[in-house]
Amino acid sequence: MNVITVLTSPTCSYCHAAKNLLKNQGIDYKEFDLLKDGDLAQQLLIKSGQRTVPQIFINEKPIGGFTELSQLVANNKLDLTQVTLA
Repeated sequence: MNVITVLTSPTCSYCHAAKNLLKNQGIDYKEFDLLKDGDLAQQLLIKSGQRTVPQIFINEKPIGGFTELSQLVANNKLDLTQVTLA
């Protein structure tokens, strides 16, 4: 089973957009809040190589943020029924 992880912050509009996109597609995900989840969230941010949120991971592989997620969906490169990269 594939796991989607979303690193967020509570005031980030792109974080809310990414979570809404996943919810609207019926895809479950694990959310880690940069402010609430401390060290684990910081480790995810370092792993992504980025300094902004959201950061989205599929099976622990960083795919980017909301823009990259929405592009994968729009270009049918993300199989939403299997949650795997096409």
